[in-house]
Amino acid sequence: MKKTNLDAFFHFSQYETNGKREVLAGVVGFFTIVYILIVNSLILFEAGIPIDGAVIATIILSAISCILIGLWANVPILVVPGMGVNALFAYTMVQGMGLSYQSALGAVFISGIIFVIVAFTKFSKMISDSIPTSIKDAISVGLGLFLLLIGLEKGGIITGGSTSLVKLGDLSDPAVLATVLTFLLAIALFIKGIPGNFMITIILGSCIAFIFGTVDISQIQFTGLDTASYSELFFSLSFVEVNRIEFWISVFAMTMVLIFENIGLVHGHVKSINRPEAYKRSLQATSVSVLLSGPIGSSPTVATVETAAGIASGGRTGLTTIVTGFLFLLSLLFIPVIKVIPDSAIAPILIIIGMLMLENIKKLNFNDFTESIPALSIITIIPFSYSIADGMAFGFILYPFLKLVTGKAKEVSGPMYVSAVLFIIYFIIG
Repeated sequence: MKKTNLDAFFHFSQYETNGKREVLAGVVGFFTIVYILIVNSLILFEAGIPIDGAVIATIILSAISCILIGLWANVPILVVPGMGVNALFAYTMVQGMGLSYQSALGAVFISGIIFVIVAFTKFSKMISDSIPTSIKDAISVGLGLFLLLIGLEKGGIITGGSTSLVKLGDLSDPAVLATVLTFLLAIALFIKGIPGNFMITIILGSCIAFIFGTVDISQIQFTGLDTASYSELFFSLSFVEVNRIEFWISVFAMTMVLIFENIGLVHGHVKSINRPEAYKRSLQATSVSVLLSGPIGSSPTVATVETAAGIASGGRTGLTTIVTGFLFLLSLLFIPVIKVIPDSAIAPILIIIGMLMLENIKKLNFNDFTESIPALSIITIIPFSYSIADGMAFGFILYPFLKLVTGKAKEVSGPMYVSAVLFIIYFIIG
């Protein structure tokens, strides 16, 4: 049988798939991950980025990233702005450290340059090997708790207390009640494995908010695409705060999270489709998408866990992500709807994603205090300080210190000592 052009380019026969199956997997992947357009845009908005610009940036970056990895690596890995790193961008770099969102985008761009260098050289293995596994796992768990806290706060379930740091919110408040009901719906859909469960949650959660009178659908006006706010955001990255220690701590924290998270996810996905030879090009494509994030105007991208949905639907090649990318572009038509999505429809998704990220805590070695104490400090300090960088700093300082005082200095790599010194300087100057 003569091969079609698509078959020849994507190697359908070699990977035991076909065009129809790949397109279907791309559609499934899109509806599994499309919630990120709403969630990421609202988080960028809290960093001071205009909501219209944030939505357009998220859509464009997601589309380009998915198409890029499909063409460059020919794998069905979805690459979009990542949960966790968007929280680092908005709540730590901008709100916590006081960087402007333009400077934060500049920091993202530098992180992208470093990631590209790592991905296209042998540095990826060197850096990954230099950071203890317990620290990597702790960062993931800490990010999870941070997202969990943000979700509880955005949904009004947790608020600031007068006699304590936090307290339970007013469950009689319509907005809070809408969050609780939406969460119950979301967790049921998730556990049952309903395809597109997060998107369904957003739609039904918005309907619940409308019933409770906490969302105004009269604001939805299809008056054409407003590109003015995005024209101001596009290439607005700035380096005017490059002389601040907070800028470079942001670069360091962002780079570490991006490298560890993407290396782990990309490796897992290429292994699941039995394509280990695709790892290098997949990581390279992901690094380039991170490099593009700053100029486009968004927090950086990551390879997503939702990729598993497309793979489970039969996706084996890059056509899957290319289809998803073009569907992202079509979603530009629905920006007016995205803008009125209430917090009560988004908060449950943040809570669930945060809970899922806690899984790595079971990997910690609690029998070795020199491993568990630095890890637990990261896990607790991140949410309680509302700063991912501060949480990482405690762990990176404590780890070499405890190894030194217990006679285990040789277990610490050179980069860990350097990182500890940098974080100490950060605390002294800050």
